[in-house]
Amino acid sequence: MNPISKPVQKTDHCAKANGSARYVCDYPVSGMLFGRIIRSEIAKGVVKRVILPDMPQGYFYVDKNDVTGINEVHMIQDDTPVFTDNVEFIGEPVGMLAGPDEDEVNKFLSAVEIDYIELDPVLDVNKSDNVFFDFNINKGDVDDAFKSADKVIEGTYKTGLQEHIYLETNGIIAEYRDGKLFVHGSLQCPYYVQRAVVRATGLRPDDVIVRQDITGGGFGGKEDFPSTLACQVAVAALKAGGKPVRVVFDREEDIIATSKRHPSICTYKVAVKNGRVTGMAVDVLIDAGAYTTMSMVVLQRATIGACGVYDIANIKIHGHARKTNTVPNGAFRGFGGPQVFFAVEMMMTHVAKELGVDSVDFKLAHFAKQGDLTSTSGIYHFPVPLLAMAEDVLRESDYYRKMNEFKNQSGRFRRGIGFSAIFHGAGFTGNGERDIIKATARLKKHTDGKVEILTGNTDMGQGLNTTFIKIVAQELSLPYEQVINELPDTSRVPDSGPTVASRSIMVVGELLRRAAAELKNCWIDGEEQVIEKHYEHPDFLIPFNADTFTGDAYPTYSWAVNAVEVEVDTLTGFITVPGAWGSFDVGTPIDENIVIGQMEGGFVQSLGWGIMENCAPGNGRIGNKLMCDYIIPTSLDIPNMKIMLYVEQYPEGPFGAKGAGEMPHVGGAPAIIEAIQNALGVNIYKLPFMPEDVMDALRKENLPYG
Repeated sequence: MNPISKPVQKTDHCAKANGSARYVCDYPVSGMLFGRIIRSEIAKGVVKRVILPDMPQGYFYVDKNDVTGINEVHMIQDDTPVFTDNVEFIGEPVGMLAGPDEDEVNKFLSAVEIDYIELDPVLDVNKSDNVFFDFNINKGDVDDAFKSADKVIEGTYKTGLQEHIYLETNGIIAEYRDGKLFVHGSLQCPYYVQRAVVRATGLRPDDVIVRQDITGGGFGGKEDFPSTLACQVAVAALKAGGKPVRVVFDREEDIIATSKRHPSICTYKVAVKNGRVTGMAVDVLIDAGAYTTMSMVVLQRATIGACGVYDIANIKIHGHARKTNTVPNGAFRGFGGPQVFFAVEMMMTHVAKELGVDSVDFKLAHFAKQGDLTSTSGIYHFPVPLLAMAEDVLRESDYYRKMNEFKNQSGRFRRGIGFSAIFHGAGFTGNGERDIIKATARLKKHTDGKVEILTGNTDMGQGLNTTFIKIVAQELSLPYEQVINELPDTSRVPDSGPTVASRSIMVVGELLRRAAAELKNCWIDGEEQVIEKHYEHPDFLIPFNADTFTGDAYPTYSWAVNAVEVEVDTLTGFITVPGAWGSFDVGTPIDENIVIGQMEGGFVQSLGWGIMENCAPGNGRIGNKLMCDYIIPTSLDIPNMKIMLYVEQYPEGPFGAKGAGEMPHVGGAPAIIEAIQNALGVNIYKLPFMPEDVMDALRKENLPYG
């Protein structure tokens, strides 16, 4: 084990355990104004007027007319309004009420009436002709592959929404004093928020200061959405006459209003010759919801990953994101990967089944290896350890014995085991790190010898604060206690880029390591010193062309192989998980316990998406809007898990580390769905696959049950 991998106590452990950690809702409320957002009750239409109740002095209403800058939330494309009277989804912000008594504000909110001109919404993505983004990948000669094929096999795979269910809901506080606007709250990306607030308020960047508060989970859900909420609260704060304004969602509002994982429909056409896949034509359709938010980059990853970990010579992939009048969908752990890897893993299983061969052996024979071309005609520059990882998982799960044992079952309880193999491209797609993010990281050595980390990256529970400290301390040969890493504040830290895309350790951590190495060489006792490092694009990369989707989409990849065993009760349809196994390559783990925790958590999140988390909106409305009816795995649902870390070091990462956090959410769902499929002896083309789906499958296939 690399010395840096040895686990240490997380830096925030004690504060979170003893209750002293201060979240956004823990700030003193004396002098605070409380805001509640007025939301649309229709999916599409025009607001004719908002009818407000009589309110005493000190209470006020905020809407688009109070936006002092541009009424747009800055993201990738600035199409999301701060407040609007043109409604595009149920729950869209029309305005806000604010005042000194939270209960009174809630009472006034319930008395608000909105007069609409209602229009016909588009709720089915298949019926949408509004294409937000459209991408195409071509490699080889797909037409020739289909002409010369022995067999052509097709399949369509659907995935649904997924809600983040972070423990802490969204919350922001804003205060305008002395010519400066101070914004803080539960968020992933302080500089995203700052740029959005600057645009919405018209203030100078130096006059908008954003700070992260301790954040109780994000999973991508606090990448894009806090920018929207921060703009709304900031506009209210400018109107509040110097008093701070706070908006903290309850769970119902958080589920109704915030972004979700994109639903997807992936259609595959596969050419097979001499028992091998020679061509794939794939259509990837994702439902963006009402606004673009993060859909462009989610679709990029989905399109690039649509052929999975397989070496397919001839491919044609069309990815498109379309608008519907539903809640906007955005960033979520895995970022487009879970949707397409579910589809391609099931497709490869179904192809193997049609050919009459073992699906795992079929997949192993198609695994890419170092030096092969990627889907975008880049190169896998570094070792692809999938075969060795698969060997570990197949051995530990006793996969082949169980597959043989579980054949031709009858009786009420039936078992199955499934397998998946996936990757996650580390860092931003293409030239994003070089041309868009341009990360900067800084170390400041104080006169007492303590070294302070200055970056804009955030800890949301994933342990980043601890791992950054470990990287710097290891390089400087200092005790951990000598390294400081405070919550980021845009007035103090440089823009090191967002805490997304599994980039923080690999990209920013490496900048910190290089800064520490330079500081070590020029250390002067008793003097203050500052070392700053800027991102440098690796010179081995094949330039990525975003128009043609060619070149190296990512410098390297994290890899995972999963197996899941299920037991299906054919009387009730209930599915239990006796065991789950995973081998994960994230390069050198900067802290073994933290990485294993991330792998376990993401794996379980993926299993929940596969068999529990049904978030289908009816008529554009999220129906299961509380945790009593939005079902996620609890401690009683966690299977016996065997997590293995396979280390394939990445030379451009700190001590050989690669990205970790996104990947574990990708492979669990296809493995568990394949396991259910094997238990029931049917083909499955969708998730979530829930008890009612089990019963429908048994009835459809005229299979015995109970």
